[in-house]
Amino acid sequence: MSTSRTQRRAFDRDEALEVALREFWLHGYETTSVASLTRAMGINPPSLYAAFGDKRQLFTEVVQHYAATYGSYGARALAQPTARGAIETMLRLAAADFTDPSHPPGCLVISGATNCTPAAEDVKAELRAFREGTKQALEEKIDADIAAGRLPEGTDAGALATFYAAVIQGMSTQACDGVGREKLEHVVETALKAWPTDTPDDAESHRDTPHATDAIDAATDAP
Repeated sequence: MSTSRTQRRAFDRDEALEVALREFWLHGYETTSVASLTRAMGINPPSLYAAFGDKRQLFTEVVQHYAATYGSYGARALAQPTARGAIETMLRLAAADFTDPSHPPGCLVISGATNCTPAAEDVKAELRAFREGTKQALEEKIDADIAAGRLPEGTDAGALATFYAAVIQGMSTQACDGVGREKLEHVVETALKAWPTDTPDDAESHRDTPHATDAIDAATDAP
């Protein structure tokens, strides 16, 4: 009996976290039960509680893991020197990542709390905070480009950031509906046409585009 219990407790925590990530990614927070999690992980409920706390605590750790791995396209894009480069990089990386067949489609941070009941309002708030943080970072980069003369003075940074955040959220939904990368790339091209371009510094503002392309190629070629 003691040997059997030891075997049940002995599991790879990182591997279990990855399994939990895919369960939440596929089914969402509320639909994913402790029973389905432990079944997928190959462990019993006491082992899950001992390793991760409850389901809610596990989800928070899953989201943090996702943000550092599959969902890192946002942080990588924001490293671009201009808002235009950041937006293009983010959109193209999203098109590639949302449709990558090696993992569930779309974005966990966008779809993980869809259709949750009021009981999971804290989960919705947690994911909303991630999305709002990215949108705020985009707005700040746009503001910086306005100040630098790369964008017209009248540009509404908040509205522009919200527009591209909405495009990314829509791309995630489309990917979950089975739309492939090629069609999402067309969405990217269309969305980029909305970028303000009536400033004398337009040519200079787009000089970082090759750097954005390099970042995209490096990310999508990575194993």
